[in-house]
Amino acid sequence: MTLAYIVLANLLSNAISVGLAGLLSFRYLGSLIELLVPVSAGLLLATAVTHLVPEAYNSEAAPHAIGWTMMAGFLGLFMLEKLSLFPHSHHHEGDAHHHEAGHDARQAGRGGTAILIGDAFHGIADGVTIAGAFLVDTQLGIIATMAVLAHEIPHELGEFMVLLNAGFTRRRAFAFNLISGMSAVVAGVVGYFVLDEARGLLPYVLALAASSLIYVALSDLLPEMMRRSSLAQSLPQVALVLLGVLIAGIASTALHAH
Repeated sequence: MTLAYIVLANLLSNAISVGLAGLLSFRYLGSLIELLVPVSAGLLLATAVTHLVPEAYNSEAAPHAIGWTMMAGFLGLFMLEKLSLFPHSHHHEGDAHHHEAGHDARQAGRGGTAILIGDAFHGIADGVTIAGAFLVDTQLGIIATMAVLAHEIPHELGEFMVLLNAGFTRRRAFAFNLISGMSAVVAGVVGYFVLDEARGLLPYVLALAASSLIYVALSDLLPEMMRRSSLAQSLPQVALVLLGVLIAGIASTALHAH
């Protein structure tokens, strides 16, 4: 029965977070993707720096090992990009019709592919967390699931913005985000059977997830904004980045309250 709870909790967490984020992105925010890219940059950076990295370091893992794991994540994404495994293709203003009519997932920008990798690693961490909570107590498992959901919704919203900005169609963005989130279900099942080993790997999984989010924000999103030097454009962008940081901070506070 505990295994069933773990699988169901991870399935619901993934489906609800992706579904709500997709609804917000597609129905209400679709026409504002260009303006909301700075929000996603703030979300990703704040999630990585204030949640994932502290969680990784607040463990029994050696700090130097966590640092080298993050470095491996940065270098790995950089080398994959240089080897053309992440073909780069930005979406710019005036190109919105391409989102629905033309782009294959393979044409998506490096940010889109990297963010899916980071989401898969993040899902592994969430799956193991939920599994561990349910193994301790069913009520604790439910609380952990709600906490994961609370921070996953803004996290997934940021990812949808990145995917649409990178050239994914709405349908493909939803499908790939849902699939990458299924790593939480797999991790939950694995965590149920080999929790000790999974817990030992959790800090490194968190570090890899953080490196993916930071890489996307610093190499793809923020540089694009830096090229726009008009003060009238820069001030709103700065405000939107700070808004993304604020959203992530509120979600992180809700998570740690449990």
